[in-house]
Amino acid sequence: MGMSESLEFGHEDRKQIYEYVERHGAVDAEDAQGALGVDPGGFRHHVAILKRDGRLEETDGKLRVTIDAGTAEEYVTEDLEFHIRPARQEDLTGIVGAIRQVAEEKTYIEAESVADEIDHQEALLRHNELESRMFFVATVEEEVVGWVHLYAPEVEKLSHTAELTVGVLEEYRGYGIGAHLLARGLEWAGSNGYEKVYQSVPSSNEDAIAFLEAHDWETEAVREDHYKLNGHYVDEVMMAVEL
Repeated sequence: MGMSESLEFGHEDRKQIYEYVERHGAVDAEDAQGALGVDPGGFRHHVAILKRDGRLEETDGKLRVTIDAGTAEEYVTEDLEFHIRPARQEDLTGIVGAIRQVAEEKTYIEAESVADEIDHQEALLRHNELESRMFFVATVEEEVVGWVHLYAPEVEKLSHTAELTVGVLEEYRGYGIGAHLLARGLEWAGSNGYEKVYQSVPSSNEDAIAFLEAHDWETEAVREDHYKLNGHYVDEVMMAVEL
């Protein structure tokens, strides 16, 4: 299911079931049925149709929104083995922790707001009538050490664009993890119909700017003194890449 696909369900109960699962990230089927008050027979039928239509999937006894994002990829360097894969709801705590640790460097304002949002909503992936949100993670020994996040409001005039954040824990930089995460995120965005991906970083984050420039991103605009970090005004550098 592409992220820009129109959501039509054909039945109000079916729509409510999908929205409940989407809002909660991963739910037990019996819990969802009880919370929504749908009769058990009708609930099973609607879930079966949602599965048939590729809207929902059930793994480990949990219902989840189906988002086709590929499989895990393994990378081995001389000193490190890591995986890049689509995020799961169970990764939420690890992703929030990774983003917050990177944000402590005071150079990634947008990422910090992403952590606040998913921590508050307690749902990692989103696909509804208002917004779409996708994450991929880098893991070492099953632990999240980096992420790439794409966000797209479901607004017609912006339907060709998505915002991206990407980051890696300091201890795991220098192994190519960030480059692989960025490539995976852009590959997914391109395959789902997005034409342009963008993000903003403080001008003080010279490493991030150099990293993006090395991957063909360009500066579209600079807003002077947009951020105030540690008592100092810092420009916002608005960057983007065409897919």
